[in-house]
Amino acid sequence: MRGGFGQYVAEGGTLRSIKRGTSLSAISDTSALLKAGMALRTVMVLVMVVGCVGDQSCSLLGQTTLPVLSINLPAYLINGFNYFLFFFLTSFDPREFQFAQILIFALEEINNRSDLLPGLSLGYQVYDACGSVPKAIQSALALMNSPGIYDSLSEPSSCSRHPAVLGIVGQSSSTPTIGILSVAGPFSMPVVRQSGFGSSESVRSFNRKKYPSFFRTIPSDLYQSQALAKLVKHFGWTWVGVVNSNSDYGNNGMATFIEAAHQEGVCVEYQEAIFRTDSREKLLKTVRVMRRATARVVVLFVGLGDLIPLLNVLAHEGDPGLQWVGSESWITARMLAEKQSYSFLRGAVGFAFGNIKLDGLEGFLDKSLAGLKNQYNDVSDLRISSKVYTAVYAIAHSLHDLLTDLKNHSGRSNISITTYTPQQVLDYLREVRFTMKTGEDILFNGHGDTVAPLMIKIFIPVLYFSNHFIKTIYTCFHLTPIKLIPIVLLNIFIPLQVPVSVCSQSCPPGTRKAVQKGKHVCCYGCLPCAEGEISNVTDSNVCYLCDLEYWSNENRDHCVLKPVEFVSFEEIMGIVLVCFSLFGTGFTTLIAVVFFIHRDTPIVRANNSELSFLLLFSLTLCFLCSLTFIGRPSEWSCMLRHTAFGIAIVLCISCVLGKTLVVLMAFRATLPGSNVMKWFGPPLQRLCVIALTFIQVLICVIWLTISPPFPYKNMLHYKEKVILECNVGSAIGFWAVLGYIGLLAVLCFVLAFLARKLPDNFNEAKFITFSMLIFCAVWITFIPAYVSSPGKFTVAVEIFAILASSFGLLFCIFAPKCFIILLRPERNTKKHVMGKTSNDIHVHD
Repeated sequence: MRGGFGQYVAEGGTLRSIKRGTSLSAISDTSALLKAGMALRTVMVLVMVVGCVGDQSCSLLGQTTLPVLSINLPAYLINGFNYFLFFFLTSFDPREFQFAQILIFALEEINNRSDLLPGLSLGYQVYDACGSVPKAIQSALALMNSPGIYDSLSEPSSCSRHPAVLGIVGQSSSTPTIGILSVAGPFSMPVVRQSGFGSSESVRSFNRKKYPSFFRTIPSDLYQSQALAKLVKHFGWTWVGVVNSNSDYGNNGMATFIEAAHQEGVCVEYQEAIFRTDSREKLLKTVRVMRRATARVVVLFVGLGDLIPLLNVLAHEGDPGLQWVGSESWITARMLAEKQSYSFLRGAVGFAFGNIKLDGLEGFLDKSLAGLKNQYNDVSDLRISSKVYTAVYAIAHSLHDLLTDLKNHSGRSNISITTYTPQQVLDYLREVRFTMKTGEDILFNGHGDTVAPLMIKIFIPVLYFSNHFIKTIYTCFHLTPIKLIPIVLLNIFIPLQVPVSVCSQSCPPGTRKAVQKGKHVCCYGCLPCAEGEISNVTDSNVCYLCDLEYWSNENRDHCVLKPVEFVSFEEIMGIVLVCFSLFGTGFTTLIAVVFFIHRDTPIVRANNSELSFLLLFSLTLCFLCSLTFIGRPSEWSCMLRHTAFGIAIVLCISCVLGKTLVVLMAFRATLPGSNVMKWFGPPLQRLCVIALTFIQVLICVIWLTISPPFPYKNMLHYKEKVILECNVGSAIGFWAVLGYIGLLAVLCFVLAFLARKLPDNFNEAKFITFSMLIFCAVWITFIPAYVSSPGKFTVAVEIFAILASSFGLLFCIFAPKCFIILLRPERNTKKHVMGKTSNDIHVHD
């Protein structure tokens, strides 16, 4: 029985003996009604038309719609009304009838209280809307136009009289409730809905703008829809199908769910709408869609009455093997759990409200029904039924607050009930706040909704548990403000494997999702992250770039420090270069020892032995300078490597240049009257070497003072590693050092080239020419190689140039002399050194 509930207020003493009855012509009391029509439903057959007769009186046209249940007050308080109900019994809903009985239970409890509405008693009229919008409107019209309590005092009834009904407890279903609101709303009649979630169609605009007199003791579907989307996301079900009732409840609730699901990253593969009057063929089509779809999770935002026909078809077609997510309207329905044919619903999850206990209700329902046990007198699950109790108390407290204020303002204790209007009750209902005997605080927010926690429920048929079929898992959702506490499933009572429902398999860490054109965003491919990028979570939408000093690992799921690269003493290339450097140093030292042992021989003394030893010393420094380029760069090594080499190589070239000038001056001295050697003796040769070297020293000092070289982490040339090198600091200083070396090398080469045709026995100019030719070739080649070589190879190229040029000078200048000293000692004589090949030329010391 789906009923719209109304209230009457009777003025006078508290009613102690109230006669409750239904005025049935065939069945006289509740017990007989339940026993005779357990599977029947009441269907209204009377039609009521409202009209106004004349200008001064109102009367009801046609047959009135009589209430199914009503209260008859004593004659001295009101004029008795005898209602007769004409009906045919076709079906009966014990749950809806329980709602009506709880309303009566709440009214009797209020009437027996001395602290709430003292001196007043509440009456009621219950109408059966049969789940039909037209019937709901018809019942609302009957309530709005029913005669008032004192209307018998004036005949005919005045059109300006106050309505007898001051508040309506609305329908269980959303759509009929809207029909009631369309009638009661324009007259500011409070309508409090007690069952099922309210329509989620923009709660703020739906409730307050279009229907400002609408209130709910159960929160709006908006919150349930958002909570369901978060629940689906929590289990990783990103690919779902949805089925909703083809009504305001289902359509608007599902629209909110889909919007919330998209925000959570959940995609909807299909959407089907069903209604209780749909043909079997249409329901079969819906079942086929669910079976053929790839989504393994179905969200059912369906009213219980609309769901049962679909479940019957599913039971006949066989278990579809789907995971069900249910709305509050059916997830806790005992009748579904009691049917073994619906066992495929096992494991369905959804939200519901916490259960409460109403003391005295079980005894009230069991009156005259000894031994009968069914859904009517089952008080184990009063989640929804208790909201009827709350709705009655909300209106009662509003009336109490109104009565108290009227008495306080007027100063009178006896206030006529005719002064109450629905608008006054509505105003007080908006501000009402009270505490139920269950301890629950009741108030309505700005949208006309109450606040209540949601609990996750898991559906378990009774064949698994004899006492309980719905298990509360975890309280997780509070509606004001909307905030989802992390859902943790606790104490699942049967082993259920969480199914997987995704369009595409999860992208592992190290990859990112790539949306495929023309498909849902949940249907994606997985692309590996590029080098230097990572994703460390599953199903990452983007890959994140590592910091500058970090690089992605092989799996692209972590950033690791880039390897630091430099020419190390431990690596093969560093070892080879060190060996060559030490070999050059040792060989130079060996030559110096040979020269020192044979320092008095003609071949050593022939060309300024002092310059020869200074040249060997500078070459030793050049070989040793190459070692400063190997190893981890530091501030001191960076400043030392370029400046020390620059000074050492200039000292070397200055010595070679001095030896070349000695050769040229010596042969010029053979000309008659020439005293060149007198002016270019050893002191001037030393001064020349010192002056030329000092210029390089000065350049290096200025370079180190203004912008010295420093260690530098080069992270631009190679993305995957860091090159630790020496930044030259001032590029001008660096190239000035190299430029000065090049200038001296070219000058030395030109002078040696001019002296290449002097007598062979004494002339070492041709050896100097070859050495400078090698030197210039190496360093000319070094410049492009230095600029283009990557990373540590730049340093290796510079070391190679130093070693190559040093070996070139060492072998070209000193190898011929060592050959004569060690292998041809007979040539190491003054006669041989002073001899000539083509004609006699005497050179004096």
